[in-house]
Amino acid sequence: MKFKIENIGEYLKSHDIKPSYQRIKIFDYLVKKRNHPTVDMIFKALVPRIPTLSKTTVYNTLNLFIEKKIAIVVIIEENETRYDADTSIHGHFKCETCKKLYDLDVDVSKIDIPELEQHQINEHHFDFKGTCKTCLDSRAA
Repeated sequence: MKFKIENIGEYLKSHDIKPSYQRIKIFDYLVKKRNHPTVDMIFKALVPRIPTLSKTTVYNTLNLFIEKKIAIVVIIEENETRYDADTSIHGHFKCETCKKLYDLDVDVSKIDIPELEQHQINEHHFDFKGTCKTCLDSRAA
């Protein structure tokens, strides 16, 4: 993430989100782990420390973060919804071997698509799938 959040509670408040303990922990997970988690991944990671947490709470909290534009949805696979606290313009690469999702820097000033010049773009996705360098190197070894 290109910014550092000193106080997640204050950050949530500044985006009109009541900073409950569960919301703070869910956003903290997104920011610190940077693993583009699914609802299930967040739930499994946090429920040992927050026994009252439910998957519905995680799902609803993530939808609130999206609505307030402090998180985005990442869908590379049709059956898998992931979440990202980095809302800057960037892409993603999913390794089909290890299933990790990597952030990619995208310089949109270098993208030239003449067919789009007369259109208003409201959403963009730069997603790629393949095999990551780590998995390729382990095959070669």
